[in-house]
Amino acid sequence: MSIKRANPIFAVLIALLLSFLIFGTGCVSGIEELPWDSSSEPDVNSSSELPWDSSSEPDVNSSSELPPEFDIIAEMWHMLSQEYVDKDKLDVQKLSQGAARGMMEALDDPPSFYLDPETHQLELAGLEGKYQGIGAVIGIRDGQLIIIAPFAGSPAEEAGIKAGDKILETNGEPTSEMTLIEVTLKIRGPAGTSISLLILHEGESEAVEIEVVRGEIKLDSVFAEMRGDVAYIRISQFLKSTGNDLHAALEDVIDSGATGIILDLRNNPGGLLSAAVDVASDFLTRGIVVDVVDGEGRHSPLRVKSKGIATDLPLIVLVNNGSASASEIVAGALQDYGRAKLAGGKTFGKGSVQSVRNLEDGSSLHLTVARWFTPSGRPIDDVGLTPDFPLELDNEELIIWAINYLKSQITANCLSAGV
Repeated sequence: MSIKRANPIFAVLIALLLSFLIFGTGCVSGIEELPWDSSSEPDVNSSSELPWDSSSEPDVNSSSELPPEFDIIAEMWHMLSQEYVDKDKLDVQKLSQGAARGMMEALDDPPSFYLDPETHQLELAGLEGKYQGIGAVIGIRDGQLIIIAPFAGSPAEEAGIKAGDKILETNGEPTSEMTLIEVTLKIRGPAGTSISLLILHEGESEAVEIEVVRGEIKLDSVFAEMRGDVAYIRISQFLKSTGNDLHAALEDVIDSGATGIILDLRNNPGGLLSAAVDVASDFLTRGIVVDVVDGEGRHSPLRVKSKGIATDLPLIVLVNNGSASASEIVAGALQDYGRAKLAGGKTFGKGSVQSVRNLEDGSSLHLTVARWFTPSGRPIDDVGLTPDFPLELDNEELIIWAINYLKSQITANCLSAGV
């Protein structure tokens, strides 16, 4: 986390590993009561485990035998081992991994997938904060591979890649028949090497070829600066450290005399659910942040933590079509409670929760285990959030608009209070 004063904000990220995930002083602007009945909300403490918490791994041996439909796998192996002409090509490990991969692909749920041991190790390395790639998060929408968001200052952004872009080819190879993880592995690579991407910008009819030089960084997810007496805070991704970093940034800007806050979640693809709860809790006094509903219909609402230090300052949240997942959790909660207005573009619409399950051979499964809803019960998956102020403004233009909006709100609050 870094804080600057009176300088334009550019969080310089040299590169980021592609991933898909697996979230005062002055006049008072208080939080409104919930417009829906919350008296019967289940009491779920922040320390409570969700039904799929990895600390309570399911006993895979407790289930019944495989359904008879799986007998064809054993039958196929028997035929291969007995009749295949090139038996020296029968790599048992490779074949078993292919079967696992095919099973997950048959779900037709892009966020759920299988990772072989080597790829899983790459994923774990990424969690350490070291990333090599072009600095963008990718996903699949309507069967098409797209850029969910490039990261600020990343090689992808500097090369002209934007949220909503379609990736048609990587180094001349069509992506139409590739899985999400296959494309991810092709785009990843050592810092300093380049990759050619055939990109179709949103709203355009002709694709363009863009060459991007990969890079490496350690990610800093929170950036803050003072714009006069208004605090500008940008969160690029929701990591384990994001909640603490934001809290420290808020303490600094409040000490600097901030009278309002701009929270910029544009091109933030999300991250950890727990981090989203931490962030929202700094702006809310009570209630639930998000309601997580599993496949059995069980509700696990996650509540606001009692540590908020910016619950009174006027707040505006900036979003766009690159704001996804944990970003939408925070924005949706603040919008539902009337704590903040949203400005910018409609958000991405990723409202599902993925859990990572480790397998015995070092491989892993990413499984969609639940979907989440805003405090008022609004679904987000494939829907997104509609901003209160739909605006088509460039980066700095939207920030200037937000500053002016906050100043008008601060003036109105002071007048209504008789100041």
